[in-house]
Amino acid sequence: MSSNKFLTIINGVRELVTAIATSSGAGDANKIPMTDGSGKLDTTFMPVGIGADTLSIQAGENLAAGDFVNLYDDTGARVQKADGSNTRPAHGFVLAAVTSGQNATVYLSGRNTQLSGLTPGTRYYLSASAAGGATATAPNASGEILQYLGTADSASSLQFEDNSYIAIS
Repeated sequence: MSSNKFLTIINGVRELVTAIATSSGAGDANKIPMTDGSGKLDTTFMPVGIGADTLSIQAGENLAAGDFVNLYDDTGARVQKADGSNTRPAHGFVLAAVTSGQNATVYLSGRNTQLSGLTPGTRYYLSASAAGGATATAPNASGEILQYLGTADSASSLQFEDNSYIAIS
């Protein structure tokens, strides 16, 4: 028997029910939530304004955990890797890998904890050489964009700030 099952009484009858890992809203009312592998509740259980500011948007390409992403319109909202070499600014980031065509949880603010090789205290910019990536060297070539992403608070985490960008000509 799985440890995520609970005994409850529904209409006077004892039933074994499975806890849910995410919530899709009112349809999940009165269900028992379970924590994830880190012992935390999924943000879908939180009311608007509490927890991370996220959107669920279809990925227009494969995304890796930690990618900074660009929102665009393709007969509806889509998300792709942000890219400083072709004017695709970062509007957020993803913490989990997503396959093209699947919905991605896009974080619009907060800590991107799926990075590596960062230097704490260093300012990072949208990369013009690695789509979805960050760089400590500010882009400065014609045709690139300069967008400050935030400051690293550890070797694997950056506090993302959705900032405007400057087109370099």
